[in-house]
Amino acid sequence: MTQAHEHTPSHGQGPEHPEHSHGTHPEHSHDEHSDAGQAEILDLDAEVLSEHIASITAWLPLKGEPHQIVDLGCGTGAGTFALLERFPDAHVTAVDTSAEHLRLLREKACARDVEGRVRTVQADLDSDRWPDLGRPDLVWASASMHHMAHPDRTLARVRELLAPGGLFAVVELAGFPRFLPAGAPANRPGLEERAHAATDAFHAEHVPHRGADWGPMLTAAGFAVEDERTISVDIDGARSDAIGRYAHGSMQRIRGVAAPALSAEDLTALDELLDTDNPNSLLHRKDLAVRTERTVWAARRT
Repeated sequence: MTQAHEHTPSHGQGPEHPEHSHGTHPEHSHDEHSDAGQAEILDLDAEVLSEHIASITAWLPLKGEPHQIVDLGCGTGAGTFALLERFPDAHVTAVDTSAEHLRLLREKACARDVEGRVRTVQADLDSDRWPDLGRPDLVWASASMHHMAHPDRTLARVRELLAPGGLFAVVELAGFPRFLPAGAPANRPGLEERAHAATDAFHAEHVPHRGADWGPMLTAAGFAVEDERTISVDIDGARSDAIGRYAHGSMQRIRGVAAPALSAEDLTALDELLDTDNPNSLLHRKDLAVRTERTVWAARRT
């Protein structure tokens, strides 16, 4: 984790993932290679699931247009840019532990001509002191809260951070999406579910709050949970070439965690899916889809 550090460039803050949304993933070391691979997945997550992210921002039960927004665990900016588009008069402070993710986010802000509405802050949100993040009307945390070492403490800090009556939106993932149809691949049916089971066991130990029900924790922290919504995602792979790349990148990351728990036969079949020269590679398959769920809690500071 890095120490708090603020960037206030001439411009001014998203995995899914994926997670993801991609949010940040502190269980991976933040070296350049790790950040680059994660950034690619976060960007693909944002591209593939853009309609679903937009639907969440449109659903938020706000009492008025927010002017100051904080995106906690912003990653490469999926939530940041969805919020900027949804609220054209708002400014977003994007917070992440990864300097590389924030650099990419600032580049995107410049390319989209919204740099004047974005401020990036590099910070470890598990540290004893947070940097000055202003007094936001809305705090957004997508796929990031489950990475906090002490989520109760983080929730209390968010409540202190919010303006009176402000809204806190927590978006949680149901893990990595599924991509293959039932019975695939033909030589190892059920491979994808076995790989997910292996990663679930890993995350249960290392990221115990992934997939948690944040409602009771928000209430215990002094929020009034005003609404909760679960969004089911089912996107046909034919809709976008990005889905093959998204599946390939996601399964590569899953392999890195699941490999010790998989049989030799499963690993061979998985490597065939990841081999870009193999005709059955995820990059070449025509039967892919993106299937997952995301739950969002909208909680008011009372």
